[in-house]
Amino acid sequence: MAKIIFDNAEREVEANASGEFNGTIGDRTFEGDLIQLGPNQWHLIQNNRSYRIEVVHFDSDEKEFTLMINGVTIGGEIKDKYDLLLQKMGLSNLMTAAVNEVKAPMPGLVLDIIAEKGSSVSKGDSLLVLEAMKMENVLKSPADGVVKNITVQSGEAVEKNQVLIEFE
Repeated sequence: MAKIIFDNAEREVEANASGEFNGTIGDRTFEGDLIQLGPNQWHLIQNNRSYRIEVVHFDSDEKEFTLMINGVTIGGEIKDKYDLLLQKMGLSNLMTAAVNEVKAPMPGLVLDIIAEKGSSVSKGDSLLVLEAMKMENVLKSPADGVVKNITVQSGEAVEKNQVLIEFE
């Protein structure tokens, strides 16, 4: 079971391998048949009505999506059982904590520093390239911010959890 939120209205939904689709909106239940037409296309029959659903965009990290349902575009978010458990325990705001540093996820060698001290970065912007286990890993900004300090230099070996970049 997962919660899908459209325009601040929560719907609990569940789909299984046989194509059955059911859930609740408030205290009202619903059922339907869900068939996958293609990689991003679905067909839903619910209460004798047909809905053609296309996934326009899905961000698995943020659990946000954009759907086109019968030609109408809508956006929303998904809360899986783990998100719901964290919310129930009062821990759902842990991901909104301020990020003030980027640490090395593993030991490696700094190949290239892309970010510059004092520059503004957006979430997902490339910060530096770290070589580890013969692979180049691009470390990206976990949040919007301003680079306060770069604590490493190109060519420097780093250890796991060593601070690489600090944010204001």
